[in-house]
Amino acid sequence: MIAYLKGKLAHKDPTFVIIDIQGVGYLVKISLNTFSELKDEELIMLHTYLHIKEDAHTLYGFFKENEKKLFLELISITGVGPNTALMVLSSLQTEELESAIFQGDHQTIQRVKGIGAKTAQRIVLEMKDKINRDTHGIMDSRSGGFIQSSNKLKEEALQALVTLGFPKAAAEKNIASVLKKNGHEISLEELIKASLKST
Repeated sequence: MIAYLKGKLAHKDPTFVIIDIQGVGYLVKISLNTFSELKDEELIMLHTYLHIKEDAHTLYGFFKENEKKLFLELISITGVGPNTALMVLSSLQTEELESAIFQGDHQTIQRVKGIGAKTAQRIVLEMKDKINRDTHGIMDSRSGGFIQSSNKLKEEALQALVTLGFPKAAAEKNIASVLKKNGHEISLEELIKASLKST
């Protein structure tokens, strides 16, 4: 098992990064939380999980160990695969997720694309006893992210939503709606998160 990767940040996208380690480029899927933590540093380290299927080996990476832990807890739940777990961690801050689980608030979790009522209830039920009540705090929702020109912002948000499984037309509509409401002074991370929640 690959526990972590430490190397040069060769490429960064809202849904994945490429880490160059001695001339080998590792493609690692990431959440929006991790994307916002990765400033334009040359050297990075991500805690990783290698998911092995018959037809693919996929690396998932996390800036914080706690996020990796939540990811592993999520994929241990029936009906929650790695991509769904990543969608949960892209739609909610780790603190929001922990708080929702601790308070039994399955409606918040249900707002995530691909999570139905039964799955949300199962997440709360199975993870409640594993969440340490001291771990959650309030994180400034405006921290992290990158203010960009509106066209580039729209393009990158659209690419991220399509990669996460949204139909292109629906993604474009959501992005337009969020930008109309918030203006263009919004970070890429915030735009994607708001678009995920406006479905």
